[in-house]
Amino acid sequence: MSSAVQAGAQNMQASGKYQAWVVGLLSLNFGILFFDRNALNFLMPFVQPDLQLSNTQVGMFSSALSLTWALSGLAVGRISDRLGSRKPVIVVATIAFCLCSVVSGLATSFFMLLGARLLMGAAEGGVMPVSHSLIVSEVAPERRGMAMGVAQNLGSNLLGSGLAPILLVPVAAAYGWREGFYLAAAPGLITAALIWFTLREPPVTAHDDGGPKVTLREAFAHRNVLLCALIAILLVSYLVVCWAFMPLFLTKGRGFDPDTMSWLMATLGISAGLGSFVVPAISDAVGRRPVMIFFAFLGVILPLGGLFYSGSTLVLAAIFFFGWGLNGLFPMFMATIPAESVDPRLTATLTGVVMGTGEVLGGVLAPFLAGTLADRFGIAAPLWLMLVLTILAGLCALGLVESAPRVVARRSAPAIV
Repeated sequence: MSSAVQAGAQNMQASGKYQAWVVGLLSLNFGILFFDRNALNFLMPFVQPDLQLSNTQVGMFSSALSLTWALSGLAVGRISDRLGSRKPVIVVATIAFCLCSVVSGLATSFFMLLGARLLMGAAEGGVMPVSHSLIVSEVAPERRGMAMGVAQNLGSNLLGSGLAPILLVPVAAAYGWREGFYLAAAPGLITAALIWFTLREPPVTAHDDGGPKVTLREAFAHRNVLLCALIAILLVSYLVVCWAFMPLFLTKGRGFDPDTMSWLMATLGISAGLGSFVVPAISDAVGRRPVMIFFAFLGVILPLGGLFYSGSTLVLAAIFFFGWGLNGLFPMFMATIPAESVDPRLTATLTGVVMGTGEVLGGVLAPFLAGTLADRFGIAAPLWLMLVLTILAGLCALGLVESAPRVVARRSAPAIV
C-alpha cells in the first residue's frame, strides 16, 4: 500500500494538488508540534502551584526547550541537506515529541519536567528547517513566500496558540493538568503516518546537483542573512516570553479567570493563523522589507494593551489580535528572505542556523531573564521586555535589502519610454 500511495504522490508532483497537500500536511504536523510545545504555557496556572514553582523556574522551562530546539535545528538541518533525506527525519521527530509530551504529564518535580522539556526541544528542533527545505523543492517559486508562511504559521498558531488554550484549560480544570499533556500527545502519531505514506522524497536534483554555490560563511556575509538572524533573536524572545508569562500575567496581574485567559490567548492563535498566509502573501506582492518593518513595529500594541488597557475584554482581544500579526513574519526572516538572498539549496541549513540563533540567544536567555525580572519587579516586567524587543526588531528590519522575486523583477525591468 505504501508504494502505491507514493507512486500516486509522484504523479501529482507537477500539479497544484500535490503542492497544496505537501504544504497543508506539513502545516498540520507543525501545528501539532506547537500544540505540544505550548501546552505547558497554558497549563502553567495549574502546574505552578502544584509543583511549587517560582517565576524563574517557569522561565527555565522555555529556556531549556529553546536550547535543545536550537541545537537540534542546527544539526538536523545540515545533516538533512547533506544526505538529501527529508521525510524520515520529520516522521521520527514527530513520534519523538509525542512521547515527550507523555513524559511531561508524568512529571512529579521541577527537574523531571525540565528533563522532559529538554528532550522535547531536541525532538522538535529539526522539523521546521527540513519542512522548509521540502517546500522549496516542491512548491513553485512565485508561491514560495505564502507556502512557507502557511507551513510554519497556519497550523502552529491555529492549533498551538488557538485551539490549545481553549481545549487544554477546561481539561485541566475538570480532570487535571497531566491529562492535558496526554491529550496533546496523540494527534502527532496520525500526521507521522500520513507523512510517511503520502509524501515522497524530492528528486535528488532538487537539492544535490554539485553542492551549494555559496558556503555558510559567505551566506552570513550577506546583510539580509545577518539581519534575519538578529531579528530572529529579538522576535523569538518576544514570542517565548509572551507564551511563558502572558497566561500568568492575565490571571495574576490582571485578575482574569482561567476561562477568560484561555480565549484571550486563543485570539493570538487566530491572528497568527490568518497572518500565516496573509502577511507573506502581501510581502510577495509589495515586498519583504516594508512588511517586515510595519508588522514588527505593530507588535508594540500587544504588551501596551496588556499593561494599560482596562476596558472591554473584547477590545483587549482585538488589540491582542492585531499586535500578534507580527507572527506572520517568522517564515519570512527564518527561511524566505535568507533563501532568496543566497543559494536556495541552503534553505534547510540557513533555516536551521537562523532559527537556532534565535532560539539560543533569544529563546533560551529571554524567558530566564523575564522570569528573573518578574520575581524581582513583578509579573508585568516580562511585558515591558516584549515592548523593547519588538521595537528593536523593527529597527533591524529597516536595514533589509528587498528580496521578493516579483518586486525585484519589477524594479529591474527597463523603463518604457
